[in-house]
Amino acid sequence: MASFGNFIKTEREKREWTQTEFGAKIGINTSAISRIENGSQKFSKSKLKELSELFEIQLQQVTDLFFADKFAREAFKYKCSESVFSVAEDTANYYRNTNVKQGKLEL
Repeated sequence: MASFGNFIKTEREKREWTQTEFGAKIGINTSAISRIENGSQKFSKSKLKELSELFEIQLQQVTDLFFADKFAREAFKYKCSESVFSVAEDTANYYRNTNVKQGKLEL
């Protein structure tokens, strides 16, 4: 997988939509679509559900791609080492486990 913008471009082209057609469907102007696809503008998180419906792809998959791209860009921007990804996975597991409601133990 490349960038989130590349994902959008690939999915748009699969459907043979121009940037103008796609922009009209999702409510974003053509120049913004171009910038999103080339990575110079970010896609709005508020449009993820609409994007998933338009492409007929599960929202979870679209959300995962969106945030993975966001995290990878930040890691690259700050010149993090490759280990940042395994540390992030460990941290996510920690948050997942601490946010699980634990049942009460009756004695």
